[in-house]
Amino acid sequence: MLACPNCGLALAAADRALRCGSGHGFDLARQGYVSLLTGTATRFTGDTADMLLARSDFHARGHFAPVAAAVATAAAPPGGNGVLLEIGAGNGYFLGAALDAAPETRGIALDIAKPAVRRAARAHPRAAAVLADVWRGLPLRPAVLDTVLTVFAPRNPAEVARVLAPEGRFVVATPTERHLGELIGPLGLVRVDPGKERKLAAALTADFSALGTELVEYPMALTRDDAALLVHMGPSAFHAGEDTAARLAALPDLLAVTASVRIGTYAPRRAA
Repeated sequence: MLACPNCGLALAAADRALRCGSGHGFDLARQGYVSLLTGTATRFTGDTADMLLARSDFHARGHFAPVAAAVATAAAPPGGNGVLLEIGAGNGYFLGAALDAAPETRGIALDIAKPAVRRAARAHPRAAAVLADVWRGLPLRPAVLDTVLTVFAPRNPAEVARVLAPEGRFVVATPTERHLGELIGPLGLVRVDPGKERKLAAALTADFSALGTELVEYPMALTRDDAALLVHMGPSAFHAGEDTAARLAALPDLLAVTASVRIGTYAPRRAA
């Protein structure tokens, strides 16, 4: 499925490396991932090791399990087998849930951050991990994937359409304005753009047709420690200030917080 990021030829495994017919080679890291990030340094840094640790701890507590289950159902390839790519896979939590629900499916976790692909490489025995920048192009051959998934992550619609098979599906999970709403003010979390859904539709319309959406919304019972993990596992971690500890300390011991995620499924327009 993978393609050389330099010339586009198919890659093949050889001596703990991937090589193409033109002689370009990419070593497999000892942590189990392969870097297909080439050229000058990217301006995107991705998640830090501390963010990935906080996210893994939060996921282990099961608060996002209903979201993971809904994502797994939406991302299941037709016929129960195929190949699923998650862009911005992070620690591989959602990809792992999707692969658990589809025993004949293989997965690729793609992320721009080394701490992420190091964790994603261990997320599931049927998943490979690839370091790459989606905005530079996906290092995959055309029309080889059955499903592409993004959960709270960047998208490159034209590239996704290129690598999807004609009957493939693009599954996009995004937070609504209500997601974590009870914590936004007290903790100064990054707010969801009110126009996010409209902007997403506009970004996808040239390459995809919408097949349907599902709203997954439910209350979570979170401790103060859970709330701290939420602060440090996402984009709000980059904006946390000196008052963050005081804000957390002011929260009640247990609080009800809304999880609200919209999952959209799309088909490439050439197959719509």
